[in-house]
Amino acid sequence: MKIVKYFFTGGAAAIVDVGLFFIFAKFLSYNYLIVGLFTFVIATFVNYYLSIKFVFISGVKFKKRYEVLMVYLASTTSLVFNLLLLYVFHELLFCDVGLSKILVTGLLFFYNYSIRKYIIFKV
Repeated sequence: MKIVKYFFTGGAAAIVDVGLFFIFAKFLSYNYLIVGLFTFVIATFVNYYLSIKFVFISGVKFKKRYEVLMVYLASTTSLVFNLLLLYVFHELLFCDVGLSKILVTGLLFFYNYSIRKYIIFKV
């Protein structure tokens, strides 16, 4: 049942990520890789907040500071994949930058859920 709840919290964070990405990269024409970096950081905060409110028990496995640090460290790995795949889809596969962002976000959903469920938070 946690994955269903995470689908909604992750979905909300993805809406923030993709929505801001569309505004700044697609409509305002800022560099999509730089925009992707910033929107991902914001979405990670949204995801963490919603996850500890609705999905996972916070502060049980690790102290709060360490838990937040671990979320951002895990997210850094995800960010590297995010930017790399975004580049591959857009530059090498000639996919629209907006569609590329949506595809990459979907691909990384299970990775992000698994890291949080099995490593960071209490199951």
